[in-house]
Amino acid sequence: MEIKEGLLFFFSALGVFNGVFLSIYFLFFQKPRENKNIFLGALLLALSIRIGKSVFLYFIPDLFFGYLLFGLTACLFIGPFLFLYAKSSFNSRKKLYHKQHIIGAICFSVVLMSLYSLDKNNRRMVVTVIYMQWLFYILLSWYGVGRDVKQIISKPSKLSIQNVWQISIVLGVTLIWIAYNFAHYTSYISGALTFSFFLYLMILFLFFNKEKSKELFTPILKYRNKKIDQEIAGEQLEKLNMLMLDKKMYKNSNLKLSDLANELQLSSNQLSQLLNDNEGKSFSRYVNEFRIHEAKEMIVSDSKLTLESIGYECGFNSKSTFFTTFKKITGKTPSKYKLLI
Repeated sequence: MEIKEGLLFFFSALGVFNGVFLSIYFLFFQKPRENKNIFLGALLLALSIRIGKSVFLYFIPDLFFGYLLFGLTACLFIGPFLFLYAKSSFNSRKKLYHKQHIIGAICFSVVLMSLYSLDKNNRRMVVTVIYMQWLFYILLSWYGVGRDVKQIISKPSKLSIQNVWQISIVLGVTLIWIAYNFAHYTSYISGALTFSFFLYLMILFLFFNKEKSKELFTPILKYRNKKIDQEIAGEQLEKLNMLMLDKKMYKNSNLKLSDLANELQLSSNQLSQLLNDNEGKSFSRYVNEFRIHEAKEMIVSDSKLTLESIGYECGFNSKSTFFTTFKKITGKTPSKYKLLI
C-alpha cells in the first residue's frame, strides 16, 4: 500500500473507530439518559457500520459478502435514527412512535437484503431503494428543523447552541448522503472522508465549548411559559411518586432537585414547574412530606428509636430541621405527636 493510500485508509478508518466509541458514549454513558442522546448514539453507530463497510470494501475489494450485507443493513437505520433524533430534540414531550420506525426499518432490511442476496440483477435496484429511504428521512428531518433554519436567516443571534448543534447533525448526515450519491464524480471513499470530517468537527465543537456543550444534552425548555399538558403531567407525577416510594430517595439527606430530574429525564426547571403547577408545592415541601410521613409511621411502630434518630433515618440532616419541618407539616412537634398516639 502506497503512502497516499495508507494515509487515506488511516483517516477514513480512524473516523469509523472514533464514531463507534462516540456512539457507545451516547448510548450508555451520556447523562441525562434522554431519548435524543440514545437516538444520536444509534445514529452514529449505524453511520460507523455503513462507513466502515465502504472503507474496507475500497481497500479490500473481495470483502466477505456477509459484511457487505451488514453494512447495507445499517444504512437502512441511518435515516430513521436521524429523524427520531431530530424529532425528539425539538418535540421532547410528543409521542415519537419510535418502535414503528425501527420495526419498519427491520422489516424493510429483511426484504431488501433477501433480494440483494438471491439475485445479482436486483442489487442496483436494492441499493437505489436504500438511498431513497435514507433521503426520505433526511427530508423529514429537515422539515423538523425548518423553523430554526429560517431563524438562522432572519435572526441568527437568537438561535440557541442546541439548535445549531441539531441542525449541524442533520446537515452532516445530508452531506454524507450527497458524498455517496455523487461518488462516481469523485471517489467511493469520499463518503467515509466526509464522515470523518463531520465527526471531528463534532468533537472540536464539544471540546472548545465545554461550558455551553452541557446545554446540548439536556431538555429544551419549551414549557417555560406555559403549563404542562395535564395528561403528560399526570404520567410524570405518577412516575415521580413511584420513584420516591420504590427507591425511597427522600431518605438521602443530600437529595437535590437535579437528582430526581435526571431520573425522570427532565430538566430541573421542568420538574420544579411540574410540582408547582400540578401539586402546588416546592421541591423541598414535596420531599419533606414523604420524610414526615415515614417519620410518623416510625414513631408509631418503633418505640426503641429516639426522635432524633428517626429524623436522621428519614432523610433530615439535623435535629432542628426535623423538628421544625415536622411541626410545619403536622402542626405538632414530634414529641407531642408521640404523646397523642
